[in-house]
Amino acid sequence: MSDPIQVTRLPNGLTIVTERMERVETVSFGAYVGTGSRSETAAENGVSHFLEHMAFKGTASRSAAQIAEEVEAVGGHINAYTAREQTAYYIKVLKEDAPLAADIIGDILTHSTFEVQELERERGVILQEIGQANDTPDDIIFDHFQEVAYPSQPLGRPILGSEDGIRQMPRATLTGYMQRHYGASNVVVAAAGNLHHQAIVDLVGRHFADLPTLTPPPTEPATYRGGEFRQVRDLDQVHVVLGFPSVGYGHPDYYPTMLLSSLLGGGMSSRLFQEIREKRGLVYSIYSFNAPYADGGLFGVYAGTGEQEVEELVPVTLEELRKVQTQVTEVELARARSQVKASVLMSLESTGSRCEQLARQIQIFGRVIPTPETIARIEGVTVADVQRAAAAQFRGAPTLAALGPIGRLPNLGSVTDALAA
Repeated sequence: MSDPIQVTRLPNGLTIVTERMERVETVSFGAYVGTGSRSETAAENGVSHFLEHMAFKGTASRSAAQIAEEVEAVGGHINAYTAREQTAYYIKVLKEDAPLAADIIGDILTHSTFEVQELERERGVILQEIGQANDTPDDIIFDHFQEVAYPSQPLGRPILGSEDGIRQMPRATLTGYMQRHYGASNVVVAAAGNLHHQAIVDLVGRHFADLPTLTPPPTEPATYRGGEFRQVRDLDQVHVVLGFPSVGYGHPDYYPTMLLSSLLGGGMSSRLFQEIREKRGLVYSIYSFNAPYADGGLFGVYAGTGEQEVEELVPVTLEELRKVQTQVTEVELARARSQVKASVLMSLESTGSRCEQLARQIQIFGRVIPTPETIARIEGVTVADVQRAAAAQFRGAPTLAALGPIGRLPNLGSVTDALAA
């Protein structure tokens, strides 16, 4: 039986990866560009996201309405997203409509027109999106956190850009950025579902032929700094993110850190949820997160709490961060392993998730990592590994971001002292 996952690299550098899933009736197809907000200069901040919006606003052969109508005429779904290290354009259709998926995604990546009227209309939409984010404290707090962790660097700037930057961004910034970054060697085309690899390769060869051959500019290395952001806002809750420098995808502690996040704040049975919400009633929402990048990462804890409760919340959270460095049981580690393994395996049931995983792994590791290898690495994490990962991260310089009625929130100095004690 042939391997369901196949990879082809074209002479121009474009990589095509597919996974055949014979028991499904759909195909997910996407183009994943290895550029995101951390590839932008300060003057360009927000251009990756602006480009993502403009992709669906018309090509040389299709209007914005025609793109939507052609996809929905076959019951398909089309979307895109911008991240810090990637921009993705993807579509899901019935298996017989895979040629249409390749045609449309190829068209928007190679023949978008950026008509002035559409650009100005979408500029207004993005400004509304920024305004909505600013009005959502449990969303915008992460932008403030990122900026303090990586000040004056691409990795610290918001993916959406700033209101002033988007208002002033000329069309030439979008077209120039696309010409520098959207080259064949910087794109992975991935497809998963009821498909044949060679048929997808042929479609990509036809519809992506006009992708330029180029070497994208190098990404600026990230330098974690840490620090404090505090903003008084008239809100019912204090929104707090406490974070630390963490590890990137290729680091030996990548999997221990993944399990640490699950064990510490990844579900209702996690330490933070049980101690802070269930036992003490200090929060409605609390969780930990691990955000790896190519060359480092961030580990953090988010909590939304009351003006009075925040004074107790912070020291209790810090105590849990201290304890997990030396006190982890086999039982809770086994539970964390099961949660992470289940998440990995359940995601394999979706053609969209598989499509994205294929592309991401090619971009990060240069190969598709077999699922048994991933599971083995998760299974191989020991109690000592998790404790070591916790100690390495929670002894780093912290980043504290908070907004709301923050009068009772401890300052960064007290947090640092408590962690060092």
